Amino acid sequence: MEENKIDPYQIVGFILLIAAFFWWFNYTIPELEKNSLESNKTEEAASVSSEIIKIKTQNDNLSIDIDSSNSVINNQNLIVDTKIIVVENEDLLLKFSSKGGLLIEALLKNFVDYKGDPLYMVKNENQNFSINFNTISGQNINTSKLNFSPELNNIGGVDVLKMHYNVSDNQSLVFEYKLPKKGFMLDFSIKSFGMSSVIDSKENIDLNWDLKAIRQAKSNDYENRYSQLYYQYDGDETNYLSSYSDSDEKENSVSWVSYGQHFFNSILVLDEPVDGAFFESIKIFESESKDELYTKKYSSILPIKLVRSEFNSSMNWYIGPNDYDILKNYENNISESIYFGWGLFGWINRFIYFPLFGFLIKYFSAGLSVILMTVITRIAMSPVTYKTYVSQARMKVIKPEITELNEKYKNDAVKKQQETMKLYSKAGANPLLGCIPALLQLPVFYALFCFFPIAFQLRGKPFLWADDLSSYDVIAELPFSIPWYGDHVSLLPILASIAIFFYTMMSSGAQMQQSQPGMPNMKFIMYLMPVMMLFFFNNYASAFSLYYFISNVLTILIMLSIKYFIIDEKKIHLQIQENKKKPTKQNRFQRKMQEMMDQAEQQKKLQNKK
Repeated sequence: MEENKIDPYQIVGFILLIAAFFWWFNYTIPELEKNSLESNKTEEAASVSSEIIKIKTQNDNLSIDIDSSNSVINNQNLIVDTKIIVVENEDLLLKFSSKGGLLIEALLKNFVDYKGDPLYMVKNENQNFSINFNTISGQNINTSKLNFSPELNNIGGVDVLKMHYNVSDNQSLVFEYKLPKKGFMLDFSIKSFGMSSVIDSKENIDLNWDLKAIRQAKSNDYENRYSQLYYQYDGDETNYLSSYSDSDEKENSVSWVSYGQHFFNSILVLDEPVDGAFFESIKIFESESKDELYTKKYSSILPIKLVRSEFNSSMNWYIGPNDYDILKNYENNISESIYFGWGLFGWINRFIYFPLFGFLIKYFSAGLSVILMTVITRIAMSPVTYKTYVSQARMKVIKPEITELNEKYKNDAVKKQQETMKLYSKAGANPLLGCIPALLQLPVFYALFCFFPIAFQLRGKPFLWADDLSSYDVIAELPFSIPWYGDHVSLLPILASIAIFFYTMMSSGAQMQQSQPGMPNMKFIMYLMPVMMLFFFNNYASAFSLYYFISNVLTILIMLSIKYFIIDEKKIHLQIQENKKKPTKQNRFQRKMQEMMDQAEQQKKLQNKK
């Protein structure tokens, strides 16, 4: 058999042919489009160790094969590896990749997650940040697929990282990052030089920012409830996407966008407002499994304006804790990304509870600060409690007489109402006063309901058996999950529910009337409410359960003190009897009510005569 022989002239000819192709490739194809197309192919084949990519020249149908095994091609056609650049200060450690010039890792140095591990905001490709635009020749360019050349300097104590993408000797695209010595605010800018002949300014030029929020808390559901996409528009207006369901929104005049992750935040502040911004929030966790890694996926598309057909945009990028005391020190009102509560409730939190709690926690532990704040709140509301209990004591004293009136005029509802109102007036009692504490406590209750989930100072702070006051406490793990309750037993909600039960019995017992037809059974509601609160609080911040337990215990003690040391029911009874002998003085409202009752009674008499 004849052996196959290699002809040396064929080898020389093949090498010359390849050299000619490379010469043609370098001098005829715009480098920006070449690398963009090449990166599109390499990204699709990331799972393959080696693949051949075919790129067509702009002017003809000639194809050139390039080996792209686990590497990218720079603009000198050299095989290079992706470079990782580390920039850090006292608070942040950031890693950038030359591939796309992207931030690929963000570590908050002074914090840990719920497992006690280092806390990352960006890691394992959970973020994509890129510019998308078209060239005049019609090619779509995504900067995340370009290979940049890094340059790191320290200027005046500020680390300055420049990511260069050189199209040619006089054409380039530059991403610049500046990180000061401390703090969580990063300066970021996008600039281009000599690119006006390449960029198609008539087409949309967008900044795309996608982030999968890394789970940071024990409860996926609880963290998801307080993780929201916020944005500011029209100067100082803020809006948010729903935290409970998938949602999207399009808005004009947007100045910043916030990707809230409960106690942590990523905020992009634009140098000037943009129109046509698009936002999307998607809930991606499926269960309360301890293996869930992410809670939400946020996406934004922000239009970029060119200056004389060149990139020239600057912005600030906050990556850090969602702490009001930190955020309020930055400009652009980014602290508005924290939800204080609606209207009056937000005002109470912003100007009362946040300053008060911030003062207390400087001198006491987080748990003691919650207790002291509760004591101060109850003392401030004690006058209302006193007036309420006095009214309840009066109602208790005249209860036998009310029962007698109900029996006497059981067949005449109008007359019964008239006599009952007269008795209330002479006794100085008002059954409506029993509702006043609930009405006055409602703003306080809801304000605190909004306060405890966003009080960053509570995060990770233990108290007694609770290892984290910003999350639920656990005294027992259940082998199964109960709907609306969870797979664990928390002690503080149990104590709070017991305290609510006894408080409700004390406040309702003095004025509990027999249920009327068509009216709700108050005893049933009295027993139902503590059970409802038990289920609700079991997955809520343990600091709120602690507050409600202490608050109700203090209220019970105040009521007992009023009953046994301040109010004498015998004296009240004597006073009521004396008031009965005096002429009844009615205010305008009582006179109006009396007139209406008299008219109703007259109409009833006329109907009976007919």
